Amino acid sequence: MTALALQLELLTTHYNYYAVMLLLGIGLYTLVESPNLLKKVIGMNIFQTGIFLFFVTLAYRTGGNPPIVTDGGGPYVSPLPHVLILTAIVVGVSLTAVALALIVRIYSEYGTLDEERLEELYYD
Repeated sequence: MTALALQLELLTTHYNYYAVMLLLGIGLYTLVESPNLLKKVIGMNIFQTGIFLFFVTLAYRTGGNPPIVTDGGGPYVSPLPHVLILTAIVVGVSLTAVALALIVRIYSEYGTLDEERLEELYYD
């Protein structure tokens, strides 16, 4: 197999890494560039989804068997990344709920969700 054919195979078979980079990029851009607090929470969730996809992608194993050893036949799939992602999803949902509750409280107190406007109101 030539080097070009190997590179083309890698580009076409590992498309999930492109999805990870796209999600991380969109989430990070939204977090950095948006002055709206609600959009920042949405960007944080998109970024988290990219990280979840990355860990699940790393846990995939071609020809892997469930980690139940009966006859000694491997390779086995490690359940640890999946357990960590389930825990991270629960933490992410909790963090989103707290952030949205704070956003509701900020909006009811100040009447805006714009960061610059909130800084002006706070320091005046």
